[in-house]
Amino acid sequence: MAKAKTAIVIVILALLQVSWATARMLDDRGGSVDWATACGLSGGTFAVMTVNRFQKGEDGGGAVACDGRFHSDDDLIVALSSGWYAGGKRCHKTIRITSKDTGRTVEAQVVDECDSRHGCKNNIVDSSPAVWKKLGLHTDVGEVHVTWSDA
Repeated sequence: MAKAKTAIVIVILALLQVSWATARMLDDRGGSVDWATACGLSGGTFAVMTVNRFQKGEDGGGAVACDGRFHSDDDLIVALSSGWYAGGKRCHKTIRITSKDTGRTVEAQVVDECDSRHGCKNNIVDSSPAVWKKLGLHTDVGEVHVTWSDA
């Protein structure tokens, strides 16, 4: 009888632990969670996401490499480190970005290069404020860990 009670207590504790972990992963704003990533089951390339502004006159520099234009900070767009940008082969391609902090996923279009020969590290996904917002992140953090893959 004591063994049965011990087993029941262990099962209850395990269920409570899973429930607590699930509650922590859910966004308090009711956002979606990429469960495969949150549970460590999905792939993707590990990266550091930084914030970039793509509008004229902002700190993002000049017009983007893929189309020579400026873009709204409300657009879901990114610049990739030189190696990932692949000499423009990813221009206008969609990538999927998943936040390690929130588990949320967003798709964004590659529009620019974050030049690794001129100060950008080799592991950067430089994203618009709109990407940060969709992932449930605040741009004032500066850098966050993400995974990304071609969509």
